[in-house]
Amino acid sequence: MTHAIDLRTVNVTRYVTPLREGGSLPAIAEADDGFLYVLKFRGAGQGVKSLIAELIGGEIARALGLRVPELVFAHLDEAFGRTEGDEEIQDLLKASVGLNLGLHYLSGSVTFDPNAAEVDAMLASKIVWMDCLLTNVDRTARNTNMLWWNRELWLIDHGASLYFHHSWDNWEEQSLKPFVQVKDHVLLPYASQLKEADALLRPLLTEDRLRAITRLLPDSWLTTHGESPEAVREVYFRFLQNRLAHSDNFLNAALHARTALI
Repeated sequence: MTHAIDLRTVNVTRYVTPLREGGSLPAIAEADDGFLYVLKFRGAGQGVKSLIAELIGGEIARALGLRVPELVFAHLDEAFGRTEGDEEIQDLLKASVGLNLGLHYLSGSVTFDPNAAEVDAMLASKIVWMDCLLTNVDRTARNTNMLWWNRELWLIDHGASLYFHHSWDNWEEQSLKPFVQVKDHVLLPYASQLKEADALLRPLLTEDRLRAITRLLPDSWLTTHGESPEAVREVYFRFLQNRLAHSDNFLNAALHARTALI
C-alpha cells in the first residue's frame, strides 16, 4: 500500500509575537486560513536542518499514532518583514523568505510538568522509543517539549532530532548507534513497556511510509550538502530505515538506562 501525505501550504499574513523561550526565535503568526501557528523560520540559527528534523519528527510521530499539532508549510513573502520594528526580528524575517514550517497553535495548552502529572506506561514507552529512533535530545525535565491540551498529551518541537545531519558524512555509522542521551529523557521513569512499544511501532513505519515522509521535504531545504535534493532525501530515508532495522541497538540502551534509573 502506498502512503501519500500532503501538507497544506499557507501564506503568513501577520507576525503576532515572538516566543523568546525558543533558541531559534520562533513566533506565533497568523496565516491566510485564519489560524494561528507557531512558526519555525528557515533563517534561524540551525536553518533548514531544524525544519527538516521538525517535519520528519512530527510526521513520524503522527504515523505512530501520537498526538502532534498539524504541520503546514508557511510561505513568507519578501515584503512581509519590512514593517517590523525590532531589528533582530526583521533580519530573521528577511532571511526566511520562502517556505518555512508552521505548527498549529494549541491555544490554552499548558507545558507538561513531570512533577504534576503521570503518563500512561505504554504512551511513555512509545514516546521514548520514538525519540530514540529520531535521536531527539530535547525531551528532558528542563525542556519537556510536550503540552497538555484538552486533557491529552501533545508532542511539539522535534527540531533537535536527527543530529547526524550536522556532520552528514558518517550517517551510516550514526544510524547504528544507541541513543545514550535517553538517560535524560523525562518520560524514561514511566516507560516500563519499551519492548512492547518496539513490537507495536516498528511495523507501522513501513518503507512506503518512510518514503512518503521524506518525500515531503521541499527541494529548497535540501541544498546544503552539495548533493541533489533527491540524493539528500535518500540519505534521510536510508538513515531512518537502517535505524529501524537495528532498533535493538537503541532499545537495549534504553532498557539499560531505565534499569540504572530505577
